[in-house]
Amino acid sequence: MVKVATTRLDRALVARTALRLLHETGLQGLTLRAIAKELDVKAPALYWHFKDKQALLDEMATEMLRRMNADLPTELPADWRDGLATAMRGLREHLLRYRDGAKVYSGTRFTDHAAYAGPMERHLSMLTAGGFTPAGAARAWFTAYSYTIGYVIEEQSMGPDPASGEEGAEGYDLAARADRLAEHPLAAAAGFELFSDHDAGFEAGLAAVVAGIGSLMK
Repeated sequence: MVKVATTRLDRALVARTALRLLHETGLQGLTLRAIAKELDVKAPALYWHFKDKQALLDEMATEMLRRMNADLPTELPADWRDGLATAMRGLREHLLRYRDGAKVYSGTRFTDHAAYAGPMERHLSMLTAGGFTPAGAARAWFTAYSYTIGYVIEEQSMGPDPASGEEGAEGYDLAARADRLAEHPLAAAAGFELFSDHDAGFEAGLAAVVAGIGSLMK
């Protein structure tokens, strides 16, 4: 247990502690009571800063965003396709640093508007410079973003979680799965494509999303 009783308790400290504890508990096991125990304070002390778990998740996602922003390149690629793909790869890479990172990040409301709006403005400007209308740029960004979030949620649910540092086989026994689905050969074979190489799968889907955006939204 980390003893921090002499450290001033604030939202940032609680969020950082929660992100660290997330590796051990996962999202389901992460509670304000568990975080209070880690901080060596009483649980009611946290309610001065967060009214409920969702408010805490909002702050955790915002802290994740701040860390992502610190890794943003100073210049974006000239081609919007490269820029959009690079941004989505960066988003995935950061989400995978945390157990259940995509679940924590999705559906939250960022508490630091500048941390959210500044980077988004840069990427939307990249898209409009590439020929998108402002509305098309927003839709293009959200489509690629939604694909990435959804992919990582599924990826992390399959296990093993990359954030855990565990080595070994994928979460599914693909041979056993194929045996169970032997009467459905296409479904059986699909498992080896869908569940065996998350990196390759993400890249294939991302390429399709970016191509579709270029064809339909620009």
